Amino acid sequence: MKKFIAGLVLGLLTSSIIGFAAAPVDHDGNFWGSLNDAGKTGYISGYSDAMQVSVDKLDYLRSASNFFHWKGADKIIHELSRQLSMSELTPDQAVKKLDTLYSNPKYSELDLGQALQLLAAGTPIDHTTTPAGSAAPSAAPNTAAPASGANTVTK
Repeated sequence: MKKFIAGLVLGLLTSSIIGFAAAPVDHDGNFWGSLNDAGKTGYISGYSDAMQVSVDKLDYLRSASNFFHWKGADKIIHELSRQLSMSELTPDQAVKKLDTLYSNPKYSELDLGQALQLLAAGTPIDHTTTPAGSAAPSAAPNTAAPASGANTVTK
């Protein structure tokens, strides 16, 4: 019995050390850029399969909405299934769109899952590049003069 407990403690200790030592992988633009073409296509295919499983699970929600007579649920579930589905994009199209998206450095930290959902939903993406160190146009300071001396401080 003592050997069993010692083995159990040693196994737990070893697995926890290995778990804490593993470096987390961020699935963002840097990760995407490190993949080769086959890896990118495989990632998209796996993501698409996982999203299809999620879409299939929405049938349970549709059944519950019918049972409880939730108003507007069909419209919401239909929109959700459309956004989760990758059926409108082939893996090759998705790879090309993600390559284009991640070629812009301002999108490099965007998670792959979020980027794929944006592409699947047909959200327009700004493909213009902003040089590093310059402010975005929307962040320009307000250069309007104060109206009739309002908000001015004198010493």
